[in-house]
Amino acid sequence: MKVYSPDREWPEPYKAVIEELKKITDPITGGDILDSGVVAGLEVTEDTLKIWLRFESHAEYNIIGESPIAYSKIIGDMMERFALVKFQNVYVYDLSNNIVGKFENRKGYKPEDLTGEKRA
Repeated sequence: MKVYSPDREWPEPYKAVIEELKKITDPITGGDILDSGVVAGLEVTEDTLKIWLRFESHAEYNIIGESPIAYSKIIGDMMERFALVKFQNVYVYDLSNNIVGKFENRKGYKPEDLTGEKRA
């Protein structure tokens, strides 16, 4: 995992992911999830994306109030932007390394399969 820092020099595959993450809004602050400090770390490979969020899913303060709804929306937005669209596998973790969101492409579909176009 690479710890997220806005001033860090990122390899090319990470830059594309970071640009997409900037488009996801934190429902609590109204800013993007990078500026609001929600993203703690990233790991990008050819077909897998792993993202660590800066919260603990089992902490009492995250079970009540607006936080669970906000994190649920953020995780859903990540899946919508990345799962099958850019990566075959997407995992979202909390700070305790618990999986809070998971998508695994077990059938071997590729993004172009979703368009209905035939491949050569």
